[in-house]
Amino acid sequence: MKLLIIEDNIQLQTILANYLRHQNYNVLTAHTGELGLQIFQEEPIDLILLDIMLPGINGFEVCKKIRQTSMVPIIMITARSEDHDKILGLDVGADDYIVKPFSNKEMDARIRAIMRRLEVNDNQLQNNILIGLQINDEARQVLLENKEIHLTKKEFDLLSHFSQHPNQVFTRDHLLDSVWGYDYLGDFRTVDSHIKRLREKLKLMQEVNWDIKTIWGKGYMFEVRK
Repeated sequence: MKLLIIEDNIQLQTILANYLRHQNYNVLTAHTGELGLQIFQEEPIDLILLDIMLPGINGFEVCKKIRQTSMVPIIMITARSEDHDKILGLDVGADDYIVKPFSNKEMDARIRAIMRRLEVNDNQLQNNILIGLQINDEARQVLLENKEIHLTKKEFDLLSHFSQHPNQVFTRDHLLDSVWGYDYLGDFRTVDSHIKRLREKLKLMQEVNWDIKTIWGKGYMFEVRK
């Protein structure tokens, strides 16, 4: 498992990286947001530990940029414990939030907790084969009844996000942040129009065990039935 630590405090970065390496993680480090983004683009990263107070691009901005293309797990690190910062960190797409000072064991526990949740989601999808539908995130390809269908970038990103989180309800605001990016200034109804087009393109002749469902008053869910 490959971790990326983006932290400008070199002493903390070194101590945490050495500890996690002893826990058999493959650890990469960056001391600025710009360098962290560069490493993320060049390396397959499984989880990011991201400090908020970075020189240049801060952690919130780094998280928003990453969320434009990836749902890699992100744990925010900060010396500030105000609720506003925690809420903002989670709003821009962080999976967890830890306040300095923290113990290395606590960080390891949080990493393992996130990876367990991801494993549950992966198993849910693997144990429920999607009838008639194949999604290849690496090739950004979707096959419907073994025939490739052409999706726009946002349609694919939306379907990929749903498929990675089966049976979870997402609000329009969450989908806008995760798929379009936190700084998107358009109308939230764009989510509705994209989902409408996605449903039309995913129509099958046969009965299936999946569906993009509208959860009235809440948002949307990619339902996968056993």
